[in-house]
Amino acid sequence: MRDLWDFDSLICSDSIIAGVDEAGRGPLAGPVVSAAVILNKEIIIENLNDSKKLSPKIRLAVYKEIIKNCIEYQVGIVDNFTIDRINILEATKLSMKTAIEKLDTLPELAIIDGNQYIDISIKQKNIISGDSKSASIAAASVIAKVTRDLMMDEFDKKYPEYGFAQHKGYGTEKHIAAIKKYGPCEIHRRSFEPVKSY
Repeated sequence: MRDLWDFDSLICSDSIIAGVDEAGRGPLAGPVVSAAVILNKEIIIENLNDSKKLSPKIRLAVYKEIIKNCIEYQVGIVDNFTIDRINILEATKLSMKTAIEKLDTLPELAIIDGNQYIDISIKQKNIISGDSKSASIAAASVIAKVTRDLMMDEFDKKYPEYGFAQHKGYGTEKHIAAIKKYGPCEIHRRSFEPVKSY
């Protein structure tokens, strides 16, 4: 875990950096959510890691610690209607741009998971698999993932027949069976298969 913090220090030891990551590019329903996080370099957050490597219980605990101890975080949310209109790649980039631009603390560098250039006014650096290398990007991955999961839990209450609380909108066998039975609901991405076919 210490390696994640060392990575950030090597990239930019004296400057304010914001880690940026997204959650929800692949699901058939719901928004894509990105987070921008400026960590407090003096506070090491226990169990911080790529959100995909954490159990839901530990991920939620880490999420709370990030919120409590970071300098600032913001999220950008792009809904399924916009995803269908501009495509998932552009929607993801828009959610990242939104999260970064909402920050009150202006970072000198944004380190962004993946290889996509974002149209922002500050310097940026793309890090492939950044959520498993950088503490700041890992923190952003946790914030984005938990934020989106909580949204999908709320959607589950409105549309209980689809099981969103279990699969978070991903294309599981149960989810696809529900789409076949009930048809798409308001939060499904019409441009994604197999939703498009129904």
